[in-house]
Amino acid sequence: MYPPHLVAPMKADLVNVGFQELTTAEDVVNTMENAEGTMLVVVNSVCGCAAGAARPGVKAAIEASEIKPDKLVTVFAGVDGDATAKMREFLLPYPPSSPSIALFKDGELVHFIERHHIEGRSAGMIAQHLEMAFEEFCEKA
Repeated sequence: MYPPHLVAPMKADLVNVGFQELTTAEDVVNTMENAEGTMLVVVNSVCGCAAGAARPGVKAAIEASEIKPDKLVTVFAGVDGDATAKMREFLLPYPPSSPSIALFKDGELVHFIERHHIEGRSAGMIAQHLEMAFEEFCEKA
C-alpha cells in the first residue's frame, strides 16, 4: 500500500476530468451490476507508464473524441486493494495488469489495453488507440 498523500495527485488526475473513483469492492460490484451503455475503466497505478502514457492518453482521448463512453470509472492498484481485486474479476480472462484500460458495453468487456500495450508508447498513441475503440463501441451523443 502506498501512502494516501503520495497517490492523491495521481488519483485526482483522473477524478478531475470526470472519473468516478471506486474504492471498495462494493463500489465495483454496484457499478458493474448497474452498467448500461459504455463504461471506461482505468486501473490506475503509481508507475511511470501510468504517469507518462496511460493517464495523459486517457485524458487526451476523452477531451479530443467526439464519441465518448457514457461512464468513466477508476480503481487504484496498490492503494484500493479490495476494489482493484474485485474489478480484476470483471477483467478476466486477462491477467492482473496495472495500469490498464478497459472498455465495457452493457456490462460486457469489449476492449482491453494491458500494461504491455502501454509501456513504451506515448500518451498520443494511447489516445489514438482509445479514440478508435470509442468509435467502434460507443454511441454518438
